[in-house]
Amino acid sequence: MSEYRAGFVTFIGRPNVGKSTLTNALVGEKIVITSSKPQTTRRAVRGVVHRDHGQLVIVDTPGVHRPRTLLGQRLNDVVEETLAEVDVVGFCVPADEELGPGDRFINEWVDKAKRAKKVALVTKVELVSKAKVAEQLLALAELREWDAIIPVSSLDDINLEPLVDELIALMPESEALYPADMITEERYSQRVEELIREAALEGVHDELPHSIAVQIEDILDDEDGGREIFANVIVERDSQKGIVIGKGAQRLKMVRQHAAKQISAISPGKVKLTLHVKVAKDWQRDPKQLGRLGF
Repeated sequence: MSEYRAGFVTFIGRPNVGKSTLTNALVGEKIVITSSKPQTTRRAVRGVVHRDHGQLVIVDTPGVHRPRTLLGQRLNDVVEETLAEVDVVGFCVPADEELGPGDRFINEWVDKAKRAKKVALVTKVELVSKAKVAEQLLALAELREWDAIIPVSSLDDINLEPLVDELIALMPESEALYPADMITEERYSQRVEELIREAALEGVHDELPHSIAVQIEDILDDEDGGREIFANVIVERDSQKGIVIGKGAQRLKMVRQHAAKQISAISPGKVKLTLHVKVAKDWQRDPKQLGRLGF
């Protein structure tokens, strides 16, 4: 590979197959939040992987699902728009779950990437035996002709560098698309919102994650180089507000502490975080409220 190559890749798959974790592992820094909760990723986030022989721009997208709300439909729209633009699409399935109807539904979505080269990835291979990984590779091979099929583990760093090399080899010859010191297009405020939402998602029951959004009110820099951040955690009903705050506001305190720690890792100085929980009734189904929240 003497010629420099650069282009765009997106990973597609059911929710929670490890797409965002893989993105972070390849970029080398946490640029997208991860959670076992559904609909964790809500917009296309670009992460840049730099190598001497090429550059990958990973477009992390929401998991494809059958939508039940206007928000759900808009998340699927994000995926469809991304598929139309990328050079390579990586179809992800976890090693520890057999291919099911959801995977076959998403495999049909791969066809929406008409101009893209197509690779299949078996994720989370650290969870199963080599024999089980081999079974999953064979099952994927039967779905369609792939440009490559690769087993990977983001947590145990299995085949990540071979994956980067394979993806770069599939990209067009091109100059670098981003400066060498840039790893994401995400603004600081966007990353802060997502880190707060990640903290709020932990430990809540299955339906609540869909209803949680975060909105930054203000970010103030102080003379000592620190930052004071004011943000709202948005839910859809008063009952959800009580769950997020918790008895004696203990749960909201834990959310604030965890989020502040994560935000400090991407901030120049000390972080002070103030959170308020607000109700925006049925915001997932309201076009105006969706627009105000950036969807």
